Amino acid sequence: MAWVHGQVQGVGFRWWTRSRALELGLTGYAANKPDGRVHVVAQGPRDACERLLELLTSGNTPGQVDNVIHDWSEAADAFTGFTER
Repeated sequence: MAWVHGQVQGVGFRWWTRSRALELGLTGYAANKPDGRVHVVAQGPRDACERLLELLTSGNTPGQVDNVIHDWSEAADAFTGFTER
């Protein structure tokens, strides 16, 4: 799970995150939050999740990412695909 802070709403960030996650074979979602953050939940192999986290913090995303706070946990839900919420 990651909370992405910055100018990440209204710039295609969720779509971009979904595309990268699908390329990596991950399932989950990216959701806008009322406070301007994007909440990303991704499930799959640890190395693929780590790669997505690297991409989120790379500086090559739509908008401007100021900070990414992440937390690792066991997969709790079974997702089908990766969606934008």
